[in-house]
Amino acid sequence: MIRVSEVPQDSLLGRYVASGAYADCYVTELPATVSHAQFVEAFYSTALFKLERLLLGLFLSRPSTHAQVKQLAEGQLSSFAAWSVESRAENQLVLAAGRTRSWLMVTAGTSALHASTQLFFGSAVVPLRSSAGARGSMGLVFTALLGFHKLYSRALLLSARARLSRQIKQTARSSGSDTQGSLR
Repeated sequence: MIRVSEVPQDSLLGRYVASGAYADCYVTELPATVSHAQFVEAFYSTALFKLERLLLGLFLSRPSTHAQVKQLAEGQLSSFAAWSVESRAENQLVLAAGRTRSWLMVTAGTSALHASTQLFFGSAVVPLRSSAGARGSMGLVFTALLGFHKLYSRALLLSARARLSRQIKQTARSSGSDTQGSLR
């Protein structure tokens, strides 16, 4: 299940909320321990995001490979496809492309009964600036695409969750365990 959530104030995306930019946040929880690197790799390796990567390669001449996804997840790249790494913490990553930001974060889950991980995905869009430097509007394209963006964001997080769930089940089967466990 994917839920809409407030952007955590102490998150790297929180500064955009404080500055008045558009920001959204979606969260889901997995009954397993998942590292930030595993989440980033799973997110950018889903079939849905591979399609986006293909389109970026074709239309913007910014191709990317799975090896680059892995390097991004491990903190070894400062740019990836159309994005550059704007900021990174142990459990978070913000990628920037023009006025948009993409953010991924993991935290310990809320379950007291078993290990779990909350997976967060959010975006920020910085408003246009007027010629005088004052904060302007978000723009017509932003307004026109906002509904699609919200659906797509949920689909991306759901795809990453499904990918991680499959990996957890495969790990449990190969280790002979029937518990949810961990990807580590």
